[in-house]
Amino acid sequence: MKISTKSQYGLRAMVYLAKFPQKICSLRSISKDEGISFDYLEKIISKLKKAGLIKAKRGVQGGYFLNKSPAEIKIREIIKALEGTTGLVKCMAAEKYHCPREKKCLTKIFWKKIQVSLNSIFDSSTLADLIKGSKAT
Repeated sequence: MKISTKSQYGLRAMVYLAKFPQKICSLRSISKDEGISFDYLEKIISKLKKAGLIKAKRGVQGGYFLNKSPAEIKIREIIKALEGTTGLVKCMAAEKYHCPREKKCLTKIFWKKIQVSLNSIFDSSTLADLIKGSKAT
């Protein structure tokens, strides 16, 4: 699995929102403070909103905020919303994909171990964990 800039920026935007739980944050402020292109951020935020991770408030004082508490939002949810599948290699990512070498593949077990480890990290880490980590430094 390649973590694209979309996921990197999306995670940064989510952490930004998590740091200000009582505030509605504008795209402009997130873009400026995080150094992310406004247009690119708009596309990222749209996907996060569609996935139900954030909500929007319209109007002059409008902006975005988290739909759940930071402790309830797993990193895997964010990456999946932005990347789609979370497979390291094609045979681990696509449920409907059938590899013609599946029965004789000697590397599948290796890829599966790595995938399980990654999923465990993504599933056990939340936005709250990232915020706690930033306060420790």
